[in-house]
Amino acid sequence: MQRLDLNLATPAENLAADEWLLDWCEAGKGEETLLFWEPRETFVVVGYANKVATEVNLAECEAKGVPIFRRCSGGGTVVQMPGGLNYSLILRITETGPTRSISAANQFIMEKTGAAIENAFLKSEIGNRKSEISVRGHTDLCLGDLKFAGNSQRRRKHFLLFHGTLLLNCDLALIGELLRMPSLQPDYRARRPHEEFVTNLNLPTAQVKTALAKEWNANEELKALHLEEIKKLAREKYSTREWNFKF
Repeated sequence: MQRLDLNLATPAENLAADEWLLDWCEAGKGEETLLFWEPRETFVVVGYANKVATEVNLAECEAKGVPIFRRCSGGGTVVQMPGGLNYSLILRITETGPTRSISAANQFIMEKTGAAIENAFLKSEIGNRKSEISVRGHTDLCLGDLKFAGNSQRRRKHFLLFHGTLLLNCDLALIGELLRMPSLQPDYRARRPHEEFVTNLNLPTAQVKTALAKEWNANEELKALHLEEIKKLAREKYSTREWNFKF
């Protein structure tokens, strides 16, 4: 698998890179890839079908100057901010393999990703006890019963995009300030407010990236990246109000 560490200039460009990589592989031009990027500023990202007014505290975002974007995959709304880490997997879909369906891919990917994070956690100074990391809901990673990562999936015919955000050293108070209570909640949340539901993993970014790359055998650096095409997609889609506020 190829690996790419990519921190583009704007949130729109980083979001566009995920979709561009998926389409690039679907067109037969790319191979399976693990991508990392880290937010440099605070912004909100809604899932593809989310209604902005339902999920986001618009008044608070406007008061704080926090922009709102929409991603190409489903799932819930998240606050991106410094101290977080995003990873994206572009994986081939096979008829009989572990990526053959949405549910099978979710289970396969979360097992591997969870194992990587657990290994990094146990090797850290804070992980000198029995690990409490587990997969909850469909694609949440939790430390105890507190969520530190959410994930979502987008599928084409031959490849899928599976991406997630990990809370490592984030200002968690911002989540409750910028988001409303989600319209859809997993049972294990038990209607807890944001501040009682999320936590930081408190691991160094480099350690998490190394663990994920090792688990996914992502050893080859991806070099053939068409930045101008990604920027074009960002301008024409991810930077537009028509896309970001379509629902």
